[in-house]
Amino acid sequence: MRTRRHVDALLWLALAIPAATADAIGLNEPRTAWQQLGGLAALAAAAAIWRRRPTLAFLLAAAPGEATAPSLFTVSYGMALAAFAFLLGRHGPRARPALLAFAAVAAAGTAKVVVRDVDPVVEWLVLMATLLFGAVFPWLAGRYLRQSRALTASALARADQLEREQRIVADRARLRERARIAQDMHDSLGHELSLIAVRAGALQLAADLPEHHRAAASDLRVAAADATDRLRAIIGVLRDERDEPAPLAPPGETVEQLVARAAESGLRVRYVADGTEEPGPAERLAYRVVQEALTNAAKYAPGAPVTVAATRADPRTTTITVTNGPPREPGSPPGGGSGLADLHTRLAALGGDLDAGPHGEGFRVRAVIPADAGVPMGAGVPVDAVPLPAGTLAHARRRTVLAFGAAAATGAVLIAGTFGWYAYTKTHSVLKPADFAALRVGAPQADVAAVLPERGVNDPPVERAPSPPPPGADCRYYRASGQLFTSSTHFRLCFENGKLVDKTVIPKAGASGTSGTSGTSDVSGTGGDGGHR
Repeated sequence: MRTRRHVDALLWLALAIPAATADAIGLNEPRTAWQQLGGLAALAAAAAIWRRRPTLAFLLAAAPGEATAPSLFTVSYGMALAAFAFLLGRHGPRARPALLAFAAVAAAGTAKVVVRDVDPVVEWLVLMATLLFGAVFPWLAGRYLRQSRALTASALARADQLEREQRIVADRARLRERARIAQDMHDSLGHELSLIAVRAGALQLAADLPEHHRAAASDLRVAAADATDRLRAIIGVLRDERDEPAPLAPPGETVEQLVARAAESGLRVRYVADGTEEPGPAERLAYRVVQEALTNAAKYAPGAPVTVAATRADPRTTTITVTNGPPREPGSPPGGGSGLADLHTRLAALGGDLDAGPHGEGFRVRAVIPADAGVPMGAGVPVDAVPLPAGTLAHARRRTVLAFGAAAATGAVLIAGTFGWYAYTKTHSVLKPADFAALRVGAPQADVAAVLPERGVNDPPVERAPSPPPPGADCRYYRASGQLFTSSTHFRLCFENGKLVDKTVIPKAGASGTSGTSGTSDVSGTGGDGGHR
Protein backbone atom coordinates (compact mmCIF):
# COMPACT_ATOMS: atom_id res chain seq x y z
CA MET A 1 0.00 0.00 0.00
CA ARG A 2 2.81 2.40 0.89
CA THR A 3 4.56 1.64 -2.40
CA ARG A 4 1.40 2.48 -4.32
CA ARG A 5 1.11 5.80 -2.53
CA HIS A 6 4.69 6.61 -3.42
CA VAL A 7 4.02 5.78 -7.07
CA ASP A 8 0.90 7.97 -7.05
CA ALA A 9 2.86 10.83 -5.49
CA LEU A 10 5.57 10.53 -8.14
CA LEU A 11 2.90 10.48 -10.86
CA TRP A 12 1.37 13.70 -9.51
CA LEU A 13 4.80 15.33 -9.25
CA ALA A 14 5.68 14.42 -12.85
CA LEU A 15 2.39 15.86 -14.14
CA ALA A 16 2.47 18.91 -11.88
CA ILE A 17 5.82 20.13 -13.20
CA PRO A 18 4.54 21.17 -16.68
CA ALA A 19 1.31 22.45 -15.13
CA ALA A 20 3.24 24.78 -12.83
CA THR A 21 6.01 25.89 -15.21
CA ALA A 22 4.32 26.22 -18.62
CA ASP A 23 3.00 29.70 -17.82
CA ALA A 24 6.32 30.89 -16.46
CA ILE A 25 8.24 30.03 -19.63
CA GLY A 26 5.58 31.49 -21.92
CA LEU A 27 4.06 28.30 -23.35
CA ASN A 28 0.55 29.20 -22.19
CA GLU A 29 -1.54 32.25 -21.70
CA PRO A 30 -0.97 33.50 -18.14
CA ARG A 31 -3.46 32.15 -15.59
CA THR A 32 -4.45 33.38 -12.18
CA ALA A 33 -3.02 31.82 -9.04
CA TRP A 34 -6.31 30.19 -8.10
CA GLN A 35 -6.58 28.59 -11.54
CA GLN A 36 -3.11 27.10 -11.16
CA LEU A 37 -3.86 25.83 -7.64
CA GLY A 38 -7.18 24.40 -8.80
CA GLY A 39 -5.46 22.54 -11.63
CA LEU A 40 -2.81 21.10 -9.31
CA ALA A 41 -5.52 20.02 -6.86
CA ALA A 42 -7.45 18.28 -9.65
CA LEU A 43 -4.30 16.42 -10.72
CA ALA A 44 -3.62 15.41 -7.11
CA ALA A 45 -7.14 14.00 -6.77
CA ALA A 46 -6.81 12.15 -10.08
CA ALA A 47 -3.47 10.65 -9.01
CA ALA A 48 -5.03 9.47 -5.75
CA ILE A 49 -8.06 7.68 -7.23
CA TRP A 50 -6.95 6.44 -10.67
CA ARG A 51 -6.58 2.84 -9.48
CA ARG A 52 -10.11 2.65 -8.09
CA ARG A 53 -11.90 5.16 -10.36
CA PRO A 54 -9.92 5.47 -13.61
CA THR A 55 -12.82 7.14 -15.46
CA LEU A 56 -13.30 9.80 -12.79
CA ALA A 57 -9.52 10.36 -12.69
CA PHE A 58 -9.51 11.03 -16.43
CA LEU A 59 -12.36 13.52 -16.11
CA LEU A 60 -10.50 15.31 -13.31
CA ALA A 61 -7.37 15.50 -15.48
CA ALA A 62 -9.41 16.92 -18.38
CA ALA A 63 -11.22 19.50 -16.25
CA PRO A 64 -8.37 22.07 -15.88
CA GLY A 65 -7.66 22.10 -19.61
CA GLU A 66 -11.36 22.28 -20.37
CA ALA A 67 -11.79 25.24 -18.04
CA THR A 68 -8.71 27.34 -18.80
CA ALA A 69 -7.46 26.48 -22.27
CA PRO A 70 -9.09 27.15 -25.64
CA SER A 71 -10.41 23.96 -27.20
CA LEU A 72 -8.85 21.70 -24.50
CA PHE A 73 -5.41 22.24 -26.03
CA THR A 74 -2.88 23.25 -23.39
CA VAL A 75 0.75 22.52 -22.64
CA SER A 76 0.13 22.60 -18.90
CA TYR A 77 -2.32 19.69 -18.80
CA GLY A 78 -1.77 17.93 -22.12
CA MET A 79 0.60 15.37 -20.59
CA ALA A 80 -1.82 14.70 -17.72
CA LEU A 81 -4.70 14.22 -20.17
CA ALA A 82 -2.74 11.63 -22.17
CA ALA A 83 -1.36 9.89 -19.06
CA PHE A 84 -4.73 9.37 -17.38
CA ALA A 85 -6.31 8.36 -20.70
CA PHE A 86 -3.63 5.67 -21.01
CA LEU A 87 -4.25 4.53 -17.43
CA LEU A 88 -7.99 4.46 -18.17
CA GLY A 89 -7.39 2.09 -21.07
CA ARG A 90 -4.88 0.02 -19.09
CA HIS A 91 -6.99 -0.44 -15.95
CA GLY A 92 -10.57 0.25 -17.06
CA PRO A 93 -12.41 -3.10 -17.27
CA ARG A 94 -14.96 -1.88 -19.82
CA ALA A 95 -14.91 0.41 -22.83
CA ARG A 96 -18.32 2.02 -22.35
CA PRO A 97 -17.41 4.28 -19.36
CA ALA A 98 -14.39 5.59 -21.27
CA LEU A 99 -16.46 6.35 -24.35
CA LEU A 100 -19.02 8.16 -22.21
CA ALA A 101 -16.22 10.17 -20.60
CA PHE A 102 -14.88 11.17 -24.02
CA ALA A 103 -18.38 12.16 -25.09
CA ALA A 104 -18.79 14.26 -21.92
CA VAL A 105 -15.51 16.09 -22.54
CA ALA A 106 -16.47 16.68 -26.17
CA ALA A 107 -19.92 17.99 -25.17
CA ALA A 108 -18.49 20.34 -22.54
CA GLY A 109 -15.87 21.63 -24.98
CA THR A 110 -18.46 22.14 -27.69
CA ALA A 111 -20.65 24.16 -25.32
CA LYS A 112 -17.65 26.29 -24.41
CA VAL A 113 -16.84 26.90 -28.08
CA VAL A 114 -20.43 27.96 -28.75
CA VAL A 115 -20.51 30.59 -26.02
CA ARG A 116 -17.08 32.02 -26.79
CA ASP A 117 -16.63 34.81 -29.35
CA VAL A 118 -14.40 32.75 -31.68
CA ASP A 119 -14.63 30.97 -35.00
CA PRO A 120 -16.66 27.91 -33.90
CA VAL A 121 -15.62 25.59 -36.73
CA VAL A 122 -11.88 25.99 -36.20
CA GLU A 123 -12.16 25.82 -32.41
CA TRP A 124 -14.38 22.72 -32.54
CA LEU A 125 -12.04 20.93 -34.93
CA VAL A 126 -9.08 21.74 -32.66
CA LEU A 127 -11.09 20.40 -29.72
CA MET A 128 -11.84 17.15 -31.52
CA ALA A 129 -8.23 16.74 -32.69
CA THR A 130 -6.93 17.32 -29.16
CA LEU A 131 -9.41 14.83 -27.74
CA LEU A 132 -8.50 12.29 -30.40
CA PHE A 133 -4.71 12.50 -30.23
CA GLY A 134 -4.43 13.48 -26.57
CA ALA A 135 -7.01 11.08 -25.12
CA VAL A 136 -8.42 8.47 -27.50
CA PHE A 137 -5.08 7.30 -28.91
CA PRO A 138 -3.45 6.90 -25.46
CA TRP A 139 -6.60 5.11 -24.26
CA LEU A 140 -6.41 2.70 -27.19
CA ALA A 141 -2.73 2.06 -26.45
CA GLY A 142 -3.53 1.26 -22.81
CA ARG A 143 -6.47 -0.92 -23.79
CA TYR A 144 -4.33 -2.82 -26.30
CA LEU A 145 -1.72 -3.46 -23.61
CA ARG A 146 -4.43 -4.67 -21.24
CA GLN A 147 -5.92 -7.02 -23.83
CA SER A 148 -2.50 -8.29 -24.87
CA ARG A 149 -1.59 -9.19 -21.32
CA ALA A 150 -5.00 -10.73 -20.68
CA LEU A 151 -4.75 -12.85 -23.82
CA THR A 152 -1.21 -13.90 -22.92
CA ALA A 153 -2.38 -14.95 -19.47
CA SER A 154 -5.32 -16.78 -21.05
CA ALA A 155 -2.99 -18.60 -23.45
CA LEU A 156 -0.69 -19.61 -20.60
CA ALA A 157 -3.66 -20.82 -18.56
CA ARG A 158 -4.91 -22.77 -21.56
CA ALA A 159 -1.49 -24.33 -22.04
CA ASP A 160 -1.44 -25.36 -18.37
CA GLN A 161 -4.92 -26.80 -18.75
CA LEU A 162 -3.90 -28.75 -21.85
CA GLU A 163 -0.85 -30.09 -20.04
CA ARG A 164 -3.04 -31.24 -17.16
CA GLU A 165 -5.48 -32.83 -19.59
CA GLN A 166 -2.60 -34.53 -21.37
CA ARG A 167 -1.34 -35.95 -18.11
CA ILE A 168 -4.86 -37.16 -17.26
CA VAL A 169 -5.27 -38.81 -20.66
CA ALA A 170 -1.81 -40.36 -20.38
CA ASP A 171 -2.68 -41.67 -16.92
CA ARG A 172 -5.89 -43.18 -18.28
CA ALA A 173 -3.96 -44.77 -21.12
CA ARG A 174 -1.50 -46.25 -18.62
CA LEU A 175 -4.40 -47.57 -16.57
CA ARG A 176 -5.94 -49.13 -19.66
CA GLU A 177 -2.61 -50.65 -20.56
CA ARG A 178 -2.25 -52.00 -17.04
CA ALA A 179 -5.75 -53.48 -17.29
CA ARG A 180 -4.75 -55.17 -20.54
CA ILE A 181 -1.61 -56.55 -18.94
CA ALA A 182 -3.71 -57.70 -15.98
CA GLN A 183 -5.99 -59.52 -18.39
CA ASP A 184 -2.99 -61.24 -19.94
CA MET A 185 -1.80 -62.16 -16.48
CA HIS A 186 -5.22 -63.57 -15.67
CA ASP A 187 -5.26 -65.66 -18.83
CA SER A 188 -1.73 -66.97 -18.45
CA LEU A 189 -1.40 -67.29 -14.67
CA GLY A 190 -4.97 -68.54 -14.32
CA HIS A 191 -4.18 -71.26 -16.82
CA GLU A 192 -1.00 -72.21 -14.97
CA LEU A 193 -2.72 -72.21 -11.58
CA SER A 194 -5.46 -74.39 -13.02
CA LEU A 195 -2.85 -76.86 -14.20
CA ILE A 196 -1.27 -76.84 -10.76
CA ALA A 197 -4.64 -77.55 -9.18
CA VAL A 198 -5.30 -80.41 -11.64
CA ARG A 199 -1.91 -81.94 -10.94
CA ALA A 200 -2.40 -81.60 -7.19
CA GLY A 201 -5.76 -83.38 -7.48
CA ALA A 202 -4.19 -86.23 -9.44
CA LEU A 203 -1.44 -86.51 -6.84
CA GLN A 204 -4.03 -86.61 -4.05
CA LEU A 205 -5.72 -89.61 -5.69
CA ALA A 206 -2.50 -91.59 -6.08
CA ALA A 207 -2.91 -95.02 -4.32
CA ASP A 208 0.68 -95.33 -3.10
CA LEU A 209 0.83 -91.80 -1.58
CA PRO A 210 1.20 -91.70 2.22
CA GLU A 211 -1.63 -90.10 4.12
CA HIS A 212 0.28 -87.04 5.26
CA HIS A 213 1.43 -86.36 1.67
CA ARG A 214 -2.16 -86.85 0.49
CA ALA A 215 -3.27 -84.16 2.92
CA ALA A 216 -0.51 -81.84 1.67
CA ALA A 217 -1.58 -82.41 -1.95
CA SER A 218 -5.16 -81.62 -0.96
CA ASP A 219 -4.02 -78.40 0.71
CA LEU A 220 -2.03 -77.53 -2.41
CA ARG A 221 -5.05 -78.08 -4.66
CA VAL A 222 -7.26 -75.93 -2.42
CA ALA A 223 -4.58 -73.21 -2.27
CA ALA A 224 -4.27 -73.15 -6.08
CA ALA A 225 -8.04 -72.88 -6.45
CA ASP A 226 -8.14 -70.07 -3.88
CA ALA A 227 -5.30 -68.28 -5.67
CA THR A 228 -7.21 -68.54 -8.93
CA ASP A 229 -10.31 -67.07 -7.31
CA ARG A 230 -8.32 -64.25 -5.72
CA LEU A 231 -6.62 -63.49 -9.07
CA ARG A 232 -10.00 -63.37 -10.79
CA ALA A 233 -11.32 -60.98 -8.14
CA ILE A 234 -8.30 -58.68 -8.46
CA ILE A 235 -8.52 -58.64 -12.25
CA GLY A 236 -12.26 -57.95 -11.93
CA VAL A 237 -11.49 -54.84 -9.88
CA LEU A 238 -8.97 -53.65 -12.50
CA ARG A 239 -11.51 -54.30 -15.23
CA ASP A 240 -14.40 -52.55 -13.49
CA GLU A 241 -16.23 -50.92 -16.41
CA ARG A 242 -18.80 -48.93 -14.50
CA ASP A 243 -16.82 -45.72 -15.08
CA GLU A 244 -15.43 -46.72 -18.48
CA PRO A 245 -18.07 -48.70 -20.41
CA ALA A 246 -15.99 -48.73 -23.59
CA PRO A 247 -14.08 -52.00 -24.16
CA LEU A 248 -10.42 -52.00 -23.31
CA ALA A 249 -8.22 -51.44 -26.32
CA PRO A 250 -4.56 -50.57 -26.78
CA PRO A 251 -3.98 -46.78 -26.98
CA GLY A 252 -2.42 -47.22 -30.41
CA GLU A 253 -5.54 -48.67 -32.05
CA THR A 254 -5.64 -47.93 -35.78
CA VAL A 255 -8.56 -46.83 -37.92
CA GLU A 256 -8.87 -50.31 -39.41
CA GLN A 257 -8.98 -51.85 -35.93
CA LEU A 258 -11.59 -49.33 -34.88
CA VAL A 259 -13.78 -50.27 -37.85
CA ALA A 260 -13.29 -53.97 -37.14
CA ARG A 261 -14.29 -53.56 -33.49
CA ALA A 262 -17.37 -51.55 -34.56
CA ALA A 263 -18.32 -54.37 -36.94
CA GLU A 264 -17.94 -56.90 -34.12
CA SER A 265 -20.33 -54.81 -32.07
CA GLY A 266 -23.03 -55.17 -34.75
CA LEU A 267 -22.57 -52.04 -36.88
CA ARG A 268 -22.88 -52.69 -40.62
CA VAL A 269 -19.59 -51.09 -41.59
CA ARG A 270 -16.83 -51.91 -44.02
CA TYR A 271 -13.38 -50.42 -44.45
CA VAL A 272 -11.97 -49.52 -47.87
CA ALA A 273 -8.40 -48.30 -48.38
CA ASP A 274 -6.35 -47.71 -51.49
CA GLY A 275 -3.39 -49.49 -49.94
CA THR A 276 -1.05 -46.49 -50.01
CA GLU A 277 -1.86 -44.97 -46.64
CA GLU A 278 0.73 -45.39 -43.95
CA PRO A 279 0.57 -44.67 -40.23
CA GLY A 280 1.78 -41.15 -39.66
CA PRO A 281 1.27 -38.05 -37.54
CA ALA A 282 -2.26 -37.61 -38.96
CA GLU A 283 -3.38 -41.07 -37.83
CA ARG A 284 -4.84 -39.87 -34.55
CA LEU A 285 -6.96 -37.18 -36.25
CA ALA A 286 -8.17 -39.73 -38.79
CA TYR A 287 -9.07 -42.02 -35.89
CA ARG A 288 -11.07 -39.23 -34.23
CA VAL A 289 -12.91 -38.37 -37.45
CA VAL A 290 -13.90 -42.00 -38.05
CA GLN A 291 -14.84 -42.49 -34.39
CA GLU A 292 -17.11 -39.43 -34.40
CA ALA A 293 -18.69 -40.34 -37.76
CA LEU A 294 -19.40 -43.96 -36.69
CA THR A 295 -20.90 -42.73 -33.42
CA ASN A 296 -23.23 -40.39 -35.32
CA ALA A 297 -24.15 -43.09 -37.83
CA ALA A 298 -25.07 -45.54 -35.07
CA LYS A 299 -27.06 -42.87 -33.24
CA TYR A 300 -28.93 -41.13 -36.04
CA ALA A 301 -29.07 -43.83 -38.77
CA PRO A 302 -29.37 -47.20 -37.03
CA GLY A 303 -29.22 -50.17 -39.37
CA ALA A 304 -27.80 -48.12 -42.24
CA PRO A 305 -24.75 -49.50 -44.08
CA VAL A 306 -21.60 -47.47 -43.45
CA THR A 307 -18.49 -47.26 -45.61
CA VAL A 308 -15.19 -45.92 -44.32
CA ALA A 309 -12.69 -45.02 -47.06
CA ALA A 310 -9.12 -43.86 -46.57
CA THR A 311 -7.18 -42.56 -49.56
CA ARG A 312 -3.96 -40.67 -50.10
CA ALA A 313 -3.99 -38.90 -53.45
CA ASP A 314 -0.63 -37.25 -52.73
CA PRO A 315 2.00 -37.58 -50.00
CA ARG A 316 0.86 -34.40 -48.31
CA THR A 317 -2.77 -35.21 -47.43
CA THR A 318 -4.93 -38.10 -46.35
CA THR A 319 -8.65 -38.12 -47.15
CA ILE A 320 -11.07 -39.92 -44.84
CA THR A 321 -14.63 -40.40 -46.10
CA VAL A 322 -17.38 -41.94 -43.95
CA THR A 323 -20.69 -42.45 -45.80
CA ASN A 324 -23.86 -44.01 -44.47
CA GLY A 325 -27.07 -44.86 -46.27
CA PRO A 326 -30.63 -44.15 -45.16
CA PRO A 327 -31.62 -45.48 -41.71
CA ARG A 328 -33.59 -48.72 -41.60
CA GLU A 329 -35.21 -47.95 -38.26
CA PRO A 330 -36.00 -44.76 -36.33
CA GLY A 331 -32.98 -43.11 -34.76
CA SER A 332 -32.37 -40.32 -32.30
CA PRO A 333 -33.59 -36.88 -33.35
CA PRO A 334 -30.89 -34.47 -34.56
CA GLY A 335 -29.23 -32.79 -31.60
CA GLY A 336 -26.88 -29.88 -30.96
CA GLY A 337 -23.66 -31.89 -30.65
CA SER A 338 -20.41 -30.11 -31.39
CA GLY A 339 -18.15 -33.07 -32.19
CA LEU A 340 -17.90 -32.43 -35.93
CA ALA A 341 -17.71 -28.65 -35.39
CA ASP A 342 -14.77 -29.10 -33.00
CA LEU A 343 -13.04 -31.39 -35.47
CA HIS A 344 -13.60 -28.85 -38.26
CA THR A 345 -12.02 -26.11 -36.12
CA ARG A 346 -9.05 -28.30 -35.26
CA LEU A 347 -8.48 -29.37 -38.85
CA ALA A 348 -8.80 -25.79 -40.12
CA ALA A 349 -6.18 -24.68 -37.60
CA LEU A 350 -3.82 -27.40 -38.85
CA GLY A 351 -4.35 -26.62 -42.54
CA GLY A 352 -6.94 -29.31 -43.29
CA ASP A 353 -10.67 -29.31 -43.94
CA LEU A 354 -13.81 -31.18 -42.88
CA ASP A 355 -17.11 -31.22 -44.74
CA ALA A 356 -20.23 -32.94 -43.40
CA GLY A 357 -23.72 -32.97 -44.85
CA PRO A 358 -26.43 -34.95 -46.64
CA HIS A 359 -25.26 -37.23 -49.43
CA GLY A 360 -27.87 -38.93 -51.55
CA GLU A 361 -30.34 -40.55 -49.16
CA GLY A 362 -27.82 -40.67 -46.34
CA PHE A 363 -25.01 -38.62 -44.84
CA ARG A 364 -21.31 -38.16 -45.58
CA VAL A 365 -18.35 -36.89 -43.56
CA ARG A 366 -15.24 -36.04 -45.58
CA ALA A 367 -12.02 -34.91 -43.92
CA VAL A 368 -8.79 -33.81 -45.60
CA ILE A 369 -5.94 -34.23 -43.10
CA PRO A 370 -2.45 -32.83 -43.73
CA ALA A 371 0.32 -35.39 -43.40
CA ASP A 372 2.26 -32.98 -41.17
CA ALA A 373 -0.67 -32.25 -38.89
CA GLY A 374 1.66 -32.76 -35.96
CA VAL A 375 -0.70 -34.96 -33.97
CA PRO A 376 1.21 -38.19 -33.29
CA MET A 377 -0.47 -41.41 -32.29
CA GLY A 378 -0.53 -42.18 -28.65
CA ALA A 379 -2.50 -41.61 -25.51
CA GLY A 380 -3.82 -38.08 -25.68
CA VAL A 381 -3.09 -35.13 -27.87
CA PRO A 382 0.06 -33.09 -27.17
CA VAL A 383 -0.17 -29.48 -26.17
CA ASP A 384 1.25 -28.13 -29.42
CA ALA A 385 -1.29 -30.14 -31.45
CA VAL A 386 -4.37 -28.56 -29.91
CA PRO A 387 -4.77 -25.08 -31.38
CA LEU A 388 -4.10 -22.40 -28.83
CA PRO A 389 -6.44 -19.41 -29.06
CA ALA A 390 -4.70 -18.09 -32.17
CA GLY A 391 -8.04 -17.11 -33.63
CA THR A 392 -8.85 -15.12 -30.50
CA LEU A 393 -5.48 -13.39 -30.62
CA ALA A 394 -5.87 -12.61 -34.31
CA HIS A 395 -9.38 -11.28 -33.74
CA ALA A 396 -8.18 -9.05 -30.90
CA ARG A 397 -5.32 -7.76 -33.05
CA ARG A 398 -7.70 -7.03 -35.92
CA ARG A 399 -10.02 -5.13 -33.61
CA THR A 400 -7.12 -3.13 -32.22
CA VAL A 401 -5.76 -2.33 -35.68
CA LEU A 402 -9.22 -1.31 -36.86
CA ALA A 403 -9.70 0.90 -33.80
CA PHE A 404 -6.34 2.61 -34.34
CA GLY A 405 -7.03 2.90 -38.07
CA ALA A 406 -10.46 4.43 -37.48
CA ALA A 407 -9.03 6.87 -34.96
CA ALA A 408 -6.16 7.78 -37.30
CA ALA A 409 -8.54 8.28 -40.21
CA THR A 410 -10.78 10.44 -38.05
CA GLY A 411 -7.77 12.47 -36.94
CA ALA A 412 -6.62 12.93 -40.51
CA VAL A 413 -10.09 14.13 -41.50
CA LEU A 414 -10.19 16.54 -38.56
CA ILE A 415 -6.74 17.92 -39.31
CA ALA A 416 -7.52 18.29 -43.00
CA GLY A 417 -10.86 19.89 -42.19
CA THR A 418 -9.26 22.26 -39.69
CA PHE A 419 -6.57 23.34 -42.12
CA GLY A 420 -9.04 23.66 -44.99
CA TRP A 421 -11.47 25.77 -42.99
CA TYR A 422 -8.65 27.88 -41.58
CA ALA A 423 -7.29 28.55 -45.07
CA TYR A 424 -10.78 29.30 -46.41
CA THR A 425 -11.69 31.78 -43.66
CA LYS A 426 -8.35 33.56 -43.81
CA THR A 427 -8.21 33.92 -47.58
CA HIS A 428 -11.88 34.96 -47.91
CA SER A 429 -11.70 37.71 -45.30
CA VAL A 430 -9.01 39.84 -47.02
CA LEU A 431 -9.74 43.50 -47.77
CA LYS A 432 -7.22 44.82 -50.26
CA PRO A 433 -5.17 47.71 -48.83
CA ALA A 434 -5.90 49.80 -51.93
CA ASP A 435 -9.65 49.33 -51.46
CA PHE A 436 -9.34 50.20 -47.77
CA ALA A 437 -7.37 53.36 -48.61
CA ALA A 438 -10.06 54.39 -51.11
CA LEU A 439 -12.84 54.28 -48.51
CA ARG A 440 -13.96 57.60 -47.01
CA VAL A 441 -15.60 58.18 -43.66
CA GLY A 442 -19.19 59.16 -44.23
CA ALA A 443 -19.62 57.00 -47.33
CA PRO A 444 -22.90 55.08 -47.54
CA GLN A 445 -22.69 51.52 -46.23
CA ALA A 446 -24.06 50.14 -49.50
CA ASP A 447 -21.17 51.69 -51.44
CA VAL A 448 -18.64 50.35 -48.94
CA ALA A 449 -20.17 46.84 -49.04
CA ALA A 450 -19.39 46.62 -52.77
CA VAL A 451 -15.65 46.33 -52.09
CA LEU A 452 -15.80 44.23 -48.92
CA PRO A 453 -14.89 40.49 -48.96
CA GLU A 454 -17.57 37.84 -48.42
CA ARG A 455 -16.42 37.04 -44.86
CA GLY A 456 -15.21 38.99 -41.88
CA VAL A 457 -12.75 38.00 -39.16
CA ASN A 458 -14.50 36.24 -36.27
CA ASP A 459 -11.60 36.49 -33.81
CA PRO A 460 -10.01 39.89 -34.47
CA PRO A 461 -7.04 41.10 -32.40
CA VAL A 462 -9.05 43.81 -30.66
CA GLU A 463 -6.42 44.07 -27.93
CA ARG A 464 -3.97 45.53 -30.47
CA ALA A 465 -6.38 48.18 -31.75
CA PRO A 466 -4.91 51.69 -31.34
CA SER A 467 -8.28 53.12 -30.25
CA PRO A 468 -11.60 51.75 -29.03
CA PRO A 469 -14.48 51.50 -31.52
CA PRO A 470 -17.18 54.19 -31.52
CA PRO A 471 -19.89 53.47 -28.95
CA GLY A 472 -22.98 51.89 -30.48
CA ALA A 473 -21.37 51.34 -33.90
CA ASP A 474 -21.45 48.05 -35.81
CA CYS A 475 -17.77 47.23 -36.37
CA ARG A 476 -16.40 44.65 -38.74
CA TYR A 477 -12.83 43.37 -39.10
CA TYR A 478 -10.89 42.23 -42.15
CA ARG A 479 -7.38 40.99 -42.87
CA ALA A 480 -4.93 42.98 -44.98
CA SER A 481 -3.16 39.83 -46.27
CA GLY A 482 -4.10 36.27 -47.13
CA GLN A 483 -0.90 34.74 -45.72
CA LEU A 484 -1.48 31.77 -43.41
CA PHE A 485 0.09 31.03 -40.02
CA THR A 486 1.53 34.56 -39.74
CA SER A 487 0.40 37.67 -37.94
CA SER A 488 -1.34 40.10 -40.26
CA THR A 489 -2.49 43.69 -40.23
CA HIS A 490 -6.26 43.99 -39.71
CA PHE A 491 -8.72 46.67 -40.81
CA ARG A 492 -11.64 47.82 -38.68
CA LEU A 493 -14.70 49.39 -40.34
CA CYS A 494 -17.52 50.71 -38.15
CA PHE A 495 -20.97 51.64 -39.43
CA GLU A 496 -23.74 53.66 -37.84
CA ASN A 497 -27.02 54.85 -39.37
CA GLY A 498 -26.05 53.35 -42.74
CA LYS A 499 -22.78 55.26 -43.03
CA LEU A 500 -19.10 54.53 -42.46
CA VAL A 501 -18.12 56.33 -39.26
CA ASP A 502 -14.71 54.80 -38.53
CA LYS A 503 -11.86 53.11 -40.39
CA THR A 504 -8.85 51.98 -38.38
CA VAL A 505 -5.70 49.98 -39.06
CA ILE A 506 -4.85 47.39 -36.39
CA PRO A 507 -1.14 46.59 -36.67
CA LYS A 508 0.12 43.06 -36.68
CA ALA A 509 1.82 41.55 -33.64
CA GLY A 510 5.14 43.22 -32.89
CA ALA A 511 4.26 46.47 -34.71
CA SER A 512 2.77 49.65 -33.29
CA GLY A 513 0.50 52.36 -34.59
CA THR A 514 -1.99 55.01 -33.63
CA SER A 515 -5.41 55.86 -34.81
CA GLY A 516 -5.79 59.22 -36.48
CA THR A 517 -8.81 61.21 -37.46
CA SER A 518 -7.57 62.45 -40.81
CA GLY A 519 -5.01 61.73 -43.42
CA THR A 520 -4.22 58.48 -45.17
CA SER A 521 -3.36 55.15 -43.60
CA ASP A 522 -0.29 53.04 -43.97
CA VAL A 523 -1.81 49.80 -45.12
CA SER A 524 1.26 48.11 -46.50
CA GLY A 525 0.91 45.25 -44.02
CA THR A 526 3.72 46.33 -41.71
CA GLY A 527 1.75 48.69 -39.54
CA GLY A 528 -0.36 51.82 -39.80
CA ASP A 529 -0.82 55.28 -38.45
CA GLY A 530 -4.53 54.86 -37.91
CA GLY A 531 -7.43 55.69 -40.18
CA HIS A 532 -10.27 58.13 -40.73
CA ARG A 533 -12.98 58.87 -38.32
